[in-house]
Amino acid sequence: MTSSMTKSSVTTIYIPRDTTALAMGADRLATEIAAEAANRGESVEIIRNGSRGLFWLEPLVEVETTSGRIAYGPVESRDIDSLFDQAFLSGETTHPLCQGLTEEIPYLKKQQRLTFARAGITDPVSLEAYQQLDGFNGLKKALQMDGQSIVDEVKTSGLRGRGGAAFPTGIKWQTVLDAKSAEARDGKQDQKYIVCNADEGDSGTFADRMVMEADPYMLIEGMTIAGLAVGADQGYIYLRSEYPVAHQILNEAIAKAEAAGFLGDNLLNSGKTFHLEVRLGAKAYICGEETSLLESLEGKRGMVRSKPPLPALVGLFGQPTIVNNVLSLAAIPYILSQGGQAYANYGMGRSLGTLPFQLAGNIKRGGLIELAFGVTLRELLEEYGGGTFSGQPMRAVQVGGPLCAYLPESQWDTPMEYESFQAIGAGLGHGGIVVFDNSVDMSEQARFSMEFCVAESCGKCTPCRIGSTRGVEVIDRIRNDENRAANMELLDDLCETMIDGSLCAMGGMTPFPVQSAVKYFPEDFNQPKQAAKGSARS
Repeated sequence: MTSSMTKSSVTTIYIPRDTTALAMGADRLATEIAAEAANRGESVEIIRNGSRGLFWLEPLVEVETTSGRIAYGPVESRDIDSLFDQAFLSGETTHPLCQGLTEEIPYLKKQQRLTFARAGITDPVSLEAYQQLDGFNGLKKALQMDGQSIVDEVKTSGLRGRGGAAFPTGIKWQTVLDAKSAEARDGKQDQKYIVCNADEGDSGTFADRMVMEADPYMLIEGMTIAGLAVGADQGYIYLRSEYPVAHQILNEAIAKAEAAGFLGDNLLNSGKTFHLEVRLGAKAYICGEETSLLESLEGKRGMVRSKPPLPALVGLFGQPTIVNNVLSLAAIPYILSQGGQAYANYGMGRSLGTLPFQLAGNIKRGGLIELAFGVTLRELLEEYGGGTFSGQPMRAVQVGGPLCAYLPESQWDTPMEYESFQAIGAGLGHGGIVVFDNSVDMSEQARFSMEFCVAESCGKCTPCRIGSTRGVEVIDRIRNDENRAANMELLDDLCETMIDGSLCAMGGMTPFPVQSAVKYFPEDFNQPKQAAKGSARS
């Protein structure tokens, strides 16, 4: 396939500036491709786009042709000469790295992209490109609606919190809309807040980062609509401090949005106000829990608050506050633009819309797959993931982050939706999927779960703080074949105590992966092993 481009025309090349692509050498690649083009007398324009989420092909280089964008990947510096020799600037498809038309790559074509429809297509901080692809249409509609109408549209969509708890977003917004702030109750100014939880810390997750690095205006638009819905004029993005690229892109996008009137004191000349700031997180997993996040955002140590009161009523600085995950807020522009029912037409049961599943771990084709709820785990692992990277059989899969269960093959045909996973004692969480092949030692994974809690507990409650430390010790004794039967019983009792007595999900869910490992992989607990040298703190 070739285009009709002449030698004098300018060829547009897309090279991602996403963290994953950068880690694979995308910056150097962009510089070297530009230099090689100049040496060969070729006129090129390099656009640094976001990632498509096909991480197994990064850096993915795309060339604009009259037939569409042709993808090549994964491209390394050593491939540049052969790409130019085989006329890749003209869309020639004979090079071994050519993937054909980007939109026709099966991994991407079979997806149902609502939230990630723009991901990887444009320069993420180009306001013009965002608007050309229907950006800010939802905000423009919201500016013509009252708060209750916006909330009703979100309720119609069936959107549930994408951070893991899966609480209905519309109900949370309704609570904040109806709430009166402390100042308002005292006859002073009404103050409410919108807080985006961008402290993405679950193992195997990167969807939040992809939103912020590939389509930041979508998050800005979603938060602004949330502010209009409940009467909040101030928003904060609590960003994981390990995301410097997202930090840079968000700040640049916010500045441009303010200059263009999409943020600030007079939104699109409507007389309505919404301000937005990015605040860096405290490098603590527990700050992904909403009340600990609020404590950190207020400048305090990130420790869990007792509930009630709920943050929707007494949140940031004691005021009514919406705390939503990046993916929840990023779904809002589509819902307002296309209507809540259009979003609810995807999914199954009470799990409506789409979820960006993230394949990681020992997997051949890692990346992001956005599909309607209801796809099976096996389909994601085999049809998209292509099996393990090692080539060995898959043995266990952890879905939903480090606080969720390990699933054996007998459960991989379960539909990926909240109620079905709850029925088997598992969770979808943030949509992260981590794969293990048959070399994994599940007693070691159980130990890791407890040790992770030791390292990340805020320390406020005893079952979490002390229980996880004792858990590491008990599992070490089991692995050393020290009074195994008694210690297995003790481990079971300890898990139940943590589940029933912990203040938040950190301690309350840590036993889930441990219990699943014991239940589905008992053979790994029945052989003496050398206990790992842990870093558990007493």
